[in-house]
Amino acid sequence: MKPTGNNCETAKSGVFDSGPAVLTDFDDTAAAQNVAELLLDRFGHPNWHEVRQRFRDGQITLKEYQEITFRDIQAGPEEMGRYVKDNANFRPHFRELWHYCRDQGIPMAIVSQGLDFYIDALLEKEGLTGVPVYAVNTRFTPQGITYQYDYTHPGREELGNSKGLVVDRFRQKGHHVFFAGDGSSDFEAAEHADVVFAHRALARHCKEQNIPFRDFKDFEEMHRAVREYSQNGTNR
Repeated sequence: MKPTGNNCETAKSGVFDSGPAVLTDFDDTAAAQNVAELLLDRFGHPNWHEVRQRFRDGQITLKEYQEITFRDIQAGPEEMGRYVKDNANFRPHFRELWHYCRDQGIPMAIVSQGLDFYIDALLEKEGLTGVPVYAVNTRFTPQGITYQYDYTHPGREELGNSKGLVVDRFRQKGHHVFFAGDGSSDFEAAEHADVVFAHRALARHCKEQNIPFRDFKDFEEMHRAVREYSQNGTNR
């Protein structure tokens, strides 16, 4: 589900605490796999690993890496969507957390610098099409994939979507933001969130920057923490 402007609007003055909000990265976090890399392994140009290394070395941005590697893919969204459904899955307890948040009126969303079509494919497989997705909006044309970035910092559009910007807008609405992530694209979000669940590179970054975080393996502990805050207004 694509968020509307009202899902990410700034708060009106006077809002103090609108309860928790749950935001999670997608690749390697909500999804047990890096779904983008699954698709590139199956459909991408053989040199995509070299482009990824250029990104890891800081030579190009994540936005550039993604657009370059998906540029030569010949498969359409339907074929790639079927591949996602056959080869990817959500981490344990994601579904339970979503149903709890939905039933309690707690905002929950996927916040990703990945591409909307493959996130939507996995949500469709799991029957979770109501989950809002803040990601790169794509359109498949005869000339290739086009990309739309709706969550960028003014003046920094070349960096693509900012997860930190999305976190900030939920906090400005008065929400106590729980965030889960794993990689460098999650650094800014973790620095702005109220409660961070981290693994891999994000956990290392939090340690280096003295950002409090909880180890992330699946969504069971996050579910417990959100429920505790929702009921008592505290985090243990």
